[in-house]
Amino acid sequence: MRAPVQRIAIGIFSILLIAGSWNISPSPLIAQSDDSVTIKRDIAYDDDHPAQKMDVYLGDSVHPLPAMIFLHGGGWRGGSKKHVPGWLHALVAQGKLSVVSVEYRFTDVKTHPAQVNDCLRAIQFVRQHADQWNIDPKRIGVTGGSAGGHLSAYVALCDDVANPDSQDPVQRNSSRVACAVSFAGPTDWTLLRSIDHQHPAYRQLIGSEPGTPADQLDAGLVKSVSPITYATSDDPPMMQVHGDADVIVPIKHASNLHEKLQSVGVESQLVVIPNGNHGVAGAGDQVSKQATAFVQQHLIDR
Repeated sequence: MRAPVQRIAIGIFSILLIAGSWNISPSPLIAQSDDSVTIKRDIAYDDDHPAQKMDVYLGDSVHPLPAMIFLHGGGWRGGSKKHVPGWLHALVAQGKLSVVSVEYRFTDVKTHPAQVNDCLRAIQFVRQHADQWNIDPKRIGVTGGSAGGHLSAYVALCDDVANPDSQDPVQRNSSRVACAVSFAGPTDWTLLRSIDHQHPAYRQLIGSEPGTPADQLDAGLVKSVSPITYATSDDPPMMQVHGDADVIVPIKHASNLHEKLQSVGVESQLVVIPNGNHGVAGAGDQVSKQATAFVQQHLIDR
């Protein structure tokens, strides 16, 4: 199914980009705490590194609920799983879904593909514990902003990493998701050759020094790290939200992936924020409403 590009006029952004980082400051859209929601914190999903933990926000329901996996931003070098977006937290409080906020190894520990491998295993781990957490294993989605948007798009588009013959019961579970919502996520590292990307995190993610000329980057890693590489006709519906004035992740990343998904017949929505910078995840209630409606359609109501 093909969906038109949507444009939303947003007057004032409720969050600001922290200089030198892809992380974003807390805002009213970020849930800090809520005693009405049951939260299980710091559950280890692997044992290679202390960062490999997750927080589980459990919705209250007699029936198994869908779950959204939240992958935070921060340039793959910072950020935290401790807070989830307000629109997700509201759905948990309403008993419509549960949310799993995932921490992953940063690039100062290990470079790509460590981050995506952690996120894929986290999804498998959630499926392994679906009965325990009252989660419907067939209804798992993923979302995140900036670096988390990249990771969300990646795990949504890459092939299933399930290994039915593994001795590890977690690895026998599927890593596929039912839908994805990416906010300002980079998708195509080949664009470093044609568009100025001043932030060093792109190169650091694939183990290159900041300032390395784009034509000297490892071509295999450039391809491997780019979610657009993996777009095929069996991929889940995806929404991307992107500002057309984003200088950290130029909007060409989103438009290229949108066009690729459409070309292979995958349902794709691109929500463009006029004059929007890199902080589109907190660009206002209208964005939250659209993300909520997308998740309602493709996850909650399935």
